[in-house]
Parts: sequence; C-alpha cells; structure tokens
Amino acid sequence: MIFSEAFERLAQLGRSTVALVPGLAVALLLFGLGLLIARGVRAAVRRAAALRDASPGSAAVLGRIAGGATILVAFLVAASVAFPSVSAADLFNLLGIGGVAIGFAFRDVLQNLLAGILILLTRPFVIGDQIRAGSYEGTVEDVWVRATVLRTYDNERVLIPNATLFVDKITVITAHEKRRLSFPLTIGNGDDIRTARRVVTEALARTDGVLSDPPPEALVTGLGAAGVDMVARFWIDPPRRREAVDALDGAIMSVKEALTEAGIDLPYPTSQVLFHDQTEETDGDRTRQREGWPAGRDPPKSRWQVDERQGEDKHPIP
Repeated sequence: MIFSEAFERLAQLGRSTVALVPGLAVALLLFGLGLLIARGVRAAVRRAAALRDASPGSAAVLGRIAGGATILVAFLVAASVAFPSVSAADLFNLLGIGGVAIGFAFRDVLQNLLAGILILLTRPFVIGDQIRAGSYEGTVEDVWVRATVLRTYDNERVLIPNATLFVDKITVITAHEKRRLSFPLTIGNGDDIRTARRVVTEALARTDGVLSDPPPEALVTGLGAAGVDMVARFWIDPPRRREAVDALDGAIMSVKEALTEAGIDLPYPTSQVLFHDQTEETDGDRTRQREGWPAGRDPPKSRWQVDERQGEDKHPIP
C-alpha cells in the first residue's frame, strides 16, 4: 500500500513535469530572445550617450543599466509563461517589495545613481566644462554613476556626489563663449572722472586678450573714503581660467600704468589724527570748542593765566 502511493505520487510528479516542459521551452526561448534584445538595447543606449558627449565610461554604465532592465523584464515574462500559476502581478508585487527593501538599504547609492543618470541626460554641463560647486572649482573630467570627477586648478582630483550637483547650485563658467571680468579701482577726489574713464577704457582696449566687442567699460560705483570708487569691466574669449587669469593680470597692469602716466591719483585709505591739549577756555562747550581744527582769526584764550606781577602760573578752577 505504501509503495503504491509513493509510485502514484512519483507518477503525478512526472506527469506535472512533462506538462511543464513545453512552457519551460517557450520560456527559455523568450528569455533567450530577451537577452538578444538586451544586447541591442545596451548598444543603442551606449551609442546615444556617446552622441550626447558622454564619456566612454558613462556611456557603458548607461548601456549596462538599460540592458539589465531589459533582462529583468524578459525574466518576468519567461517566468509567467513557465509557471502559469504564478501571475505577472505576483511577480511585480514581489519585485516591488524587494525594490523597497533595496531602496532603504542603498538609499544614498541609488540617489546618486539616479542623479548621475539625469545629469547625463539633461547635460547641465559636459566633459571639459569648468564649473564651480560650493567651495570647489575646476574642470569636469568625467561623470560617473556615483560621482562627478572634478580636477581643480591646483591639479587635485575632487569627487562630488551627483546628488549634490543635481540639487545644489552650480556655476558653469564655460557655458558661453564670452566671459566678463572686472576689478575695482579708486581715483582721487580732485581728478576728472571723464578723463579717468577715457584713460581706463583705452588702456583696456590695448590689453591682449580683451575683446573690443562688447567694448570695455569704466563705471563709477560710489564715493569712498579715499576717493571716487570705480570698476573696470571687460570681456574675454575663451572664458577658461587660464585666459581669465592672464587677461586680468594684463588689464590691471595696463590700467595702473596708464593712470599713473596721465597724472591721475590712485589714493589709498588714510586717517587724519588731530591732537588737542584741551586747555582752551572754550573746551567743554560743545557749541564753541574747536575739536583740533585751526583757531582762525580770533583764537580762544588759554585756560592758563600768567600773573605777570607775581611771575607764577595760576591755574583756573575747573
């Protein structure tokens, strides 16, 4: 009796297995077709990313991600064909629960991954651009899935998380062909502003690297403690760091030499200290005391009175 029941169960298992063979065969064919499709998708995504100026490494990563997603879909389809009792909804529910668990475990990694993909797709900057992110500034060497590689002007490598670049503010210095630079200067209060403006703009126009269109400018920004505050502005092309440093160096030197040759003063902040011995009869009277200024034609008398008859100094009563 026991052996007969065992043989019956084995027979049922065999019949069930035989019944699953056609579905497994079709599932394997579908999965194989999915692998071929995944290879095509991976190659297409890599080619598209390369056309959008993505680095070879970034294009390969995007291709692998797209290929992996295609393989996952092919596996779900094959599993639903091979095991009809398991519906696609069950598989997607299981995948959703697993995805939530993985998302909580690798939240930062996935956040940087998605930010890197969005950066590669939206292209706020490209490889070779010079950007400023927070306290870091340099040239973008590569965009990885997790971070962006930045080479500073001191030849240091900085890895900035993609999520930080995607959320925070960044400045793309080389986004446009031209860049405007400026530096402040101060002329004396007795100098003619129009003459100083002409001297500054002509000196800038003669400087190497300074564009004539748009033309250089010299604008008055205020009346400072040392004189008339101005700002010199000019444009350069290309807008990269090396050209900006050279142009700014030449512009400041040319303007300084031109203003000195034209006799225009370049003052620096000074302080005037007035000494007062506080011995005059008007001291203490805020309406009459001089606060150290010249006495004028009618100087106040001193508090010290000399008694010529006795030949002694007489101190006034305070």
